[in-house]
Amino acid sequence: MPEDVARERETPHEVSVVVPVYQGERTLEALADEIVPLTLSRTTPGGRRFRVAELVLVHDGAADGSAEVMKALGARHPFVRLVWLSRNYGQHPATLAGMASTVAEWVVTLDEDGQQDPRDLGRLLDEALEHRARLVYAQPTNPPPRGLLRNRLSALAKWVFVRVLGSGIGVFNSFRLIEGEVARGVAAYCGANVYLDVALSWVVGTARHCPVALRMERGRPSGYTLRRLLHHFWQLVLTSGTRPLRFIAFLGGISIVFGVLISAFVVWQRLQHKIPVQGWTSMIIVTCLFAGLILVSLGIIAEYLGVAVSMALGKPAYLIVSRPTEDLGRRP
Repeated sequence: MPEDVARERETPHEVSVVVPVYQGERTLEALADEIVPLTLSRTTPGGRRFRVAELVLVHDGAADGSAEVMKALGARHPFVRLVWLSRNYGQHPATLAGMASTVAEWVVTLDEDGQQDPRDLGRLLDEALEHRARLVYAQPTNPPPRGLLRNRLSALAKWVFVRVLGSGIGVFNSFRLIEGEVARGVAAYCGANVYLDVALSWVVGTARHCPVALRMERGRPSGYTLRRLLHHFWQLVLTSGTRPLRFIAFLGGISIVFGVLISAFVVWQRLQHKIPVQGWTSMIIVTCLFAGLILVSLGIIAEYLGVAVSMALGKPAYLIVSRPTEDLGRRP
């Protein structure tokens, strides 16, 4: 066996696990208990040694009693690190804050609801090391237990990201393994309102995918409403580059060609067949069509300007504080 391979198999790879917390009152303790055995040196299915160096819990302005559960876990387990945000920023900014606070060679991001099994971490690490990949996504082998409509909308959003917006990292998932330097670099330089997986696609050319099985949620309802899901999708589109703007320019060109053809057809009908041009109905239809296209185009351009202005004004993606909002006014 080559010396570098032997050294790789003897020295454990250290992993930081990042979990954004919003409704984790009933799930965090079970998740921490699953990670406890992983803090000891273990072997991946491919024979590589690894261990979880830290579990970073990021309090994202939680809507339940997650803060007290986090404090209890921090007092009980030395490997648990607590990160408090000044308010609710959303899952992706909270994940970025956790990634910025890590110290290990690799970073894994997990959801708090228990669907993703931390024991699959070794399989993701094997995929990364075997293929020299800086980013590995879990690829669910079974449908997420979220309902047919949400699963279909999620699949559509990912298809748009890959096929329409031209992402090179493929289908994404919130269960990710990221090289530590890449994770902390993205967290340091990512601007406000930037979709996390889009930011990763900017610095990682391609990603690997590892098949895993999802579990049922641990008795916790999803915190995502349809409105929030649509907001996430729109954020994905806006931060994926200028393709939507190019699509608007393409629609404008098609509209001009369509208008020229309609005009030529009307003139030809009038000259050849002496047919009177009945203008009111067709003119109103065409006016409404093109007015709608103009308004949609202006709306998309305004959204892009809004994102650019937020970044120019220095709007932070997140802000880490020393204690949760519930503890304000209490002496340490």
